Amino acid sequence: MEDMLFYDRMQFAFTITFHYLFPQLTMGLSLIIVYFKWKYLKTNIDKYNQAAKFWMKIFALNFAMGVVTGIPMEFQFGTNWAKFSELTGGIIGQTLAMEGMFSFFLESSFLGLFLFGEKLIGQKLHFLTGFLVFLGSWLSGLFIIATNSWMQHPVGYEILENGTYVLSNFSALFSNPWLIPSYLHNQAASLVTASFVVAGIGSFYLLSKKHKDFGKLFVKTGVVFGIISTTLVAFPTGDWAAKNVVKYQPVTFAAMEGIFETEKAGTEIVLIGQPNIYDKKLDNKIAVPNILSFLTYQNWDAQIKGLDAFDENLHPTNIPGLYYAYHIMVGLGTIFIALMIAGVVQLFRKKLYTTRWILWSLLFMIPLPYITNITGWYTAELGRQPWLVYNLLKTAEGASPTVSSGNTLFTLLGFIGLYLLLGMLFLILAGKIINKGPQIQKQ
Repeated sequence: MEDMLFYDRMQFAFTITFHYLFPQLTMGLSLIIVYFKWKYLKTNIDKYNQAAKFWMKIFALNFAMGVVTGIPMEFQFGTNWAKFSELTGGIIGQTLAMEGMFSFFLESSFLGLFLFGEKLIGQKLHFLTGFLVFLGSWLSGLFIIATNSWMQHPVGYEILENGTYVLSNFSALFSNPWLIPSYLHNQAASLVTASFVVAGIGSFYLLSKKHKDFGKLFVKTGVVFGIISTTLVAFPTGDWAAKNVVKYQPVTFAAMEGIFETEKAGTEIVLIGQPNIYDKKLDNKIAVPNILSFLTYQNWDAQIKGLDAFDENLHPTNIPGLYYAYHIMVGLGTIFIALMIAGVVQLFRKKLYTTRWILWSLLFMIPLPYITNITGWYTAELGRQPWLVYNLLKTAEGASPTVSSGNTLFTLLGFIGLYLLLGMLFLILAGKIINKGPQIQKQ
């Protein structure tokens, strides 16, 4: 049973990690595309229109990869997690169906119109199609996170005699106190990824001395969107999401921060340290006294419960993984803010496009927001363990009892091989689009 559960979790973790490499860019990029198209309507400068069309090609490629990798992931609800689907399908099926019926079809339909219908529908309607693609992608995020929020903090449900969960209050799904902070934090993080990709490709053009006008436009746009989004990820959305964890999952918060013992008054914030599960402490830690209490409760002496205050059966099952995922996310996020501040300073000094260390940093940092987004989701999901639905349904109770560990391992290896090929294909196609670059329309 333990082997079966392990491979079920590994397969879902692998497929959803690979899948989320693509939606995190499309959600943020859709907003930047709308911005470029709006600038074109406002100024009638063709550079903005070509920028919008160039990035929509990248968007379309990401969207296609997201669809291809998302469908097998959702099938796992019926294969590896059939019991979970049976018990909670009356609730999570609502939001997942809405994501497919409303946002997916809205996004895919108007994506085609944006890519191929510009001359047919005119510029104003072309802008509208871009806006509807943006709306569809952000609605998709809303429905998916509404599903996850119910799993993190279940509301508006009843349990029938046969043990299944049904909705007693549909509106509770979208008024869930877990939803809005999680959604805003996720969307801001998606915009961080898009900002670094746009700025990084612009830096590539400037450093390679080709498409210089677009290089300057992309670097400037990426830095401006980047300083806004990196700040929003930290405050208020990150702060709000963290306070939600304190309120609704205090044992998770203790594990995230590496608090093994409850302090009587005032809790330090750990900058560096390694969790020692056997001795129940952090090794080699560097910490600042009382800061965590102030950030959490605006009170230097406020008490924050440690892991010792909770039954060990309620502790997250992978405390080191949770701790490191959270600290990688926060550490990289801090670096992002610092780099974007430097970029904005150089932009105001009119030296951004010639400051090579910033351009090289933006270029080589393109993969890091992807890592940050993934570790952010790992923080949320590892923090919920050992529950599938927090305090209601254990992970072991949701697995399919008839799917063997051998079958799951075999299909996991198949996914790894297939996704490796898909990833290589994506990089080749994206590289060709980027190398060709956007084009100024000849009059």
